[in-house]
Formats: sequence, C-alpha cells, structure tokens
Amino acid sequence: MSDAIELTGVSKRFGDFTAVDGVDLSVPLAQRCALLGPNGAGKTTLLNLISGRLALSAGRIVLGGHDVSHASALRRASLGVGRSFQKTNIFPRLSLLENVRLGVQHREGRRNWSLWRRADSDAVLNDRAAHWLRRVNIQRRGDAMASELSYGEQRQLELAITLAMEPKIVLLDEPTAGMSHSETAVIIELMTELLQGLTVVIVEHDLSVVDSVAHRVVVLERGSIISDGTPAQIKADSRVQSAYLKGAHRA
Repeated sequence: MSDAIELTGVSKRFGDFTAVDGVDLSVPLAQRCALLGPNGAGKTTLLNLISGRLALSAGRIVLGGHDVSHASALRRASLGVGRSFQKTNIFPRLSLLENVRLGVQHREGRRNWSLWRRADSDAVLNDRAAHWLRRVNIQRRGDAMASELSYGEQRQLELAITLAMEPKIVLLDEPTAGMSHSETAVIIELMTELLQGLTVVIVEHDLSVVDSVAHRVVVLERGSIISDGTPAQIKADSRVQSAYLKGAHRA
C-alpha cells in the first residue's frame, strides 16, 4: 500500500448546491499536501468528508487501505485520523495537562476507563500528556488553565492534543488563521518538526506556511481540482493565478 488517502469521485451536495464535485485525489504515505483555493472552493468540506464529519453524496474514501466511505468519524479516528479546526477546539476550563491527557486517553482506549480510578492518578497518561506539552513548547506549567493561554498558545495546545492521539493521518484546517507573524513562525517550526513521517492534509491561505510545510499543493475551485503540483509549480500556474492568487506571491 503506497497511498494513505484515496478519494474517488468524491462529491458533496447541499440541496442544489454542489460543494465538492467528483474529486479524485491520492495522498501517499508521509506526504504533506496543502489545499488552496478561494473562499467557498470546498476545502473545509473536503476535510469534513475525509474525517467523517459529513456524509458523502457520492464517491469512495479509502484511508490506510480501509474503505471508510460510510464509516463514522469515530471509526476513522480509531484508524488513526486526527483533526484540527478553523476555530480552536480546546477545553478552556481544564488545565493544559488535562486537555492533552484527553488526547492520550482517546489513543489508549478502554484500558484507561475505570469507574474506580481517576484518570489524573494514571502515571502513564500523565507522562505521555506531559511529553506532548513539552514537544509543542508552551512556556507554562501543566496545571495552568487553558483559558489563560494566548491565541497562539491555544493553537500550540490544540496541536499537542491532536498529536497525543498518535494519528497516522492529520487534517489541519487553517492552523495559522488569525495569528501574528511571530505566532505563525512558531507554528510553522512545530509543524515542520512534529509532522515528520505523518500523512498531512492542510487547508491554508498563507503561502509562507505552504512553502515551509507542504510537499505538494492541490488547488480547488468550485469544488473541483484545477491544479496539482509542488508549491513552486502552483505559484507559476496561470490558471491558479487567475482563480486564486490574482498575480500575487509569484515565485
């Protein structure tokens, strides 16, 4: 098996509106693929179809050799699919360690669910959660509340939660949206280091992020793929320039 993600004729319709229109896409193991396109091109919808948050209208999805076309989001997560969202998805009333421990518990499954034992007393859970907190380099104690974090730190915490699930496929939806240049630089460095060896599909508008993180870029317009290549090839594509880049960011 050479492809981690295989999409065949994938479509999603909302009434008379077609958000994703017959997409064929294969993403090899350990490749980091960026999805570009104007607002409304179908990028987030495609991520939701891959992760199982939305049901297919037509087509077939195979993840890691498993046909998951009609599988639930939970089933896909059990096969190693991790997902982040446009809006930060953390638990503000829990500590940093507790947030990441939830990701570890998801990975560990039933081993850690016991009516007679508190999760915070499990040394294995705590050690693994602390490991991922260190990896994303949040300069705060693990018992600090997530609500105290800056927006950039919240994104770092969300990355820690996602990676604590030890996914094989990572779906990232605009992980640097709304960040300052310095915050974006931190996330780029973390993604470059921590996503090594994982299959990644990332929706991103910032071309500096795409250049730093992605091996490949797929451009969508009106739910269909209009270009597919390296970041340099995409920036030089006249059709992409017309549909999305509008002549800016040329290589």
